[in-house]
Amino acid sequence: MGLMNWGRLGLENPGPVHRSTARTMAALLAGAAAISLLTAPAGAQQATDEQQTGQAQQTEAAQTPAGATLLDQILVVSRTGETAIESLSSSSHVDQEQLERRMATTPNEMLLGVPGVAVQADARRVSSSINIRGLQDFGRVQVILDGARQNFQRSDHGPQSTFYIDPELIKSVDVIRGPVANTYGSGAIGGVVFFDTKDAQDFLKPDETWAGSVTGRYESNGEGWTTSATGAYRFNENWDVLGNIVYRDYGDYKDGGGDTVNGTGFDVLSGLLKTTIRPSENSELKLGWVGSSDGWNEVSGGIPVNDADLKSNTFTARYNITDDAKSWLDLHINASYNKTNLDLTTLVPQNRFDPVTGLPVVLPAGSLSTFDIGTTGIDIWNTSRFETSTIAHELTYGGDWVGDDVDTGGTAGGDSFYTPSGKRNVSGAYVQDKLTWDWLEVIAGLRYDSYKLDSDVGETSGDRLSPRITVGVSPFESASLSGLQFYGTYAEGYRSPSLTETLISGNHPAGVTFPFLPNPNLKPETGKTVEFGVNYSTNGVIQADDALRLKAAYFNNNVDDYIDGVTLSAFDPTSGCPFGPGIPICFQYQNFAKAKIDGFEMEAFYDAAWGYAGLSASFIDGHTISYEGDRADLATIPSSQVTAQLGLRFLEDKLTVGGEVQYNGKPKGNAIAKDYTLVNAFASYQATDNFKVDFRADNLFDVKYTNPLNVSATSVIYEPGVTLKLAATMRFGG
Repeated sequence: MGLMNWGRLGLENPGPVHRSTARTMAALLAGAAAISLLTAPAGAQQATDEQQTGQAQQTEAAQTPAGATLLDQILVVSRTGETAIESLSSSSHVDQEQLERRMATTPNEMLLGVPGVAVQADARRVSSSINIRGLQDFGRVQVILDGARQNFQRSDHGPQSTFYIDPELIKSVDVIRGPVANTYGSGAIGGVVFFDTKDAQDFLKPDETWAGSVTGRYESNGEGWTTSATGAYRFNENWDVLGNIVYRDYGDYKDGGGDTVNGTGFDVLSGLLKTTIRPSENSELKLGWVGSSDGWNEVSGGIPVNDADLKSNTFTARYNITDDAKSWLDLHINASYNKTNLDLTTLVPQNRFDPVTGLPVVLPAGSLSTFDIGTTGIDIWNTSRFETSTIAHELTYGGDWVGDDVDTGGTAGGDSFYTPSGKRNVSGAYVQDKLTWDWLEVIAGLRYDSYKLDSDVGETSGDRLSPRITVGVSPFESASLSGLQFYGTYAEGYRSPSLTETLISGNHPAGVTFPFLPNPNLKPETGKTVEFGVNYSTNGVIQADDALRLKAAYFNNNVDDYIDGVTLSAFDPTSGCPFGPGIPICFQYQNFAKAKIDGFEMEAFYDAAWGYAGLSASFIDGHTISYEGDRADLATIPSSQVTAQLGLRFLEDKLTVGGEVQYNGKPKGNAIAKDYTLVNAFASYQATDNFKVDFRADNLFDVKYTNPLNVSATSVIYEPGVTLKLAATMRFGG
């Protein structure tokens, strides 16, 4: 959440404006042609019987109905191969069928109805920031793409830490809420969101060696088009490859009041290339690249003022070896590199204040600001399984390292001045034992974290041990209650200050001028969460082939030494705020004694042959407490939400129709936000094995509403009004 209440460039609500990109469309067509050339010659090769058998089993599993079975699917992010319903934590899974049904244009639509999760995306819809349980930005929520952390950050209004992921490339999304996710890397005191991209193994049918598909989609609001082409090829049973290219071209959308929201159009070209190699029966290597090229114009008062050009490239390598004959061996090695480059070019002269002197200056047209952020990561862990007496153990141990290299520059007085350059290294090691005995399950873990920030200003470092203890009981043996499990957790997490929080300096750039003060003495945050939850799983509730799954949890999170932006008065001699040009205040990131956040979450699914029904809810409240005992509402608390969904299956499951209703309640202490309710409808028809039509209507009643997380910006941003989506997918293979 952008907590700096200052006007970047003195602009109101900078955001993208649609522009034509013939070169991008040409690249799309070239990519589609390349995929066709890759797949076309493949028809001569046939899969082996053994290969067909294995793939048939995987396809059957992939085609299990949605709804209740969502919680039965293994979490990709799990270190011990758990499903969401089995995990003693607040975990959720969104599978490919759900993603296709939502016809998502942005990550916000991908995570619809996931309890405790909100996505902030202002007018620049291609960039998003995820909020979990009221915690957001600067690494509090780890966003991971195929094992690669997404750590891009730019000092600005609105979200401070953003990522760029096209929904069309994603196969599934896993969410783990709270610091119980601390085995997945340092800093995740809010939780982890793991995006897993598509695989050839899931795309190819059992008897296919090659396959391709083309999707075209039209959206009414903003007159938007999405075109996607996918191709996959199986060289043999141990080697396959998949490529996917996506082009989106959208104009400015209209809100529920019928008003055009300037600067909300964009065009983006995204791509995916992924290969899986199985060197032996028990090992697998996945190599992947995900790239994105985005373009938009930032506007002020309806006039384009900055041309934005963003390029993001993520490279990943994931290797695992699992041998059932060697219960001590379940080894995973992940390596990744993510590079994001954002160039801002001014289109018109802009009145500014010099960042050093605070005196008025003019930033000429053509001035360039650059944001280059590279993130390197290594993550290694192993799980050993054994028994002592009658107790089964899953002992997981490992370590990880992440390095951020931030390089910003350009014309003096440009935007990049306020995002400091520097390096940050964060590393950790952990051990966790999951003990199971009959009706009792205990998870005990300990993580060690250390960090170091290094820049021209100086360096700072720190370290800490963070424990976790979880106890789960399944006390009932009767058929109807045997799937009922209660658990309680105490977990801690540790987040180091970011480069920006520690080192931001200079004078406010426009509108009014005042200094930003660095704070090299910032303490790291420590999240301490208590959680009580229940898991319930049962089949044959009303009829023999139905299933019911439910997860619910209450949590209380105390974040010690919480970091937030504060305004200091130059009239207070103890504040350290000097008098200078402009208004007599300063802005600085400082520690608070704590942030206290508590809430309730639940999600339930019922699935039967005729269809499915789902209900999810989250209610969150939070505030900060200063070292002097002053209390203030936390600005990052999202709306309370209740989401209901219903889907009906017809024509031997070829036709699915349904809808969603979501109520959003105004967060406490938010003077601008209002309650609102959204209604969506959808339909999907698999006409043949190779042709599918999808339809969706979002915000069916054209409600005019705003995301409460955006109200800290200089003006209110209204979300899209009624949006109709129609897509057709043609598939071919052999």
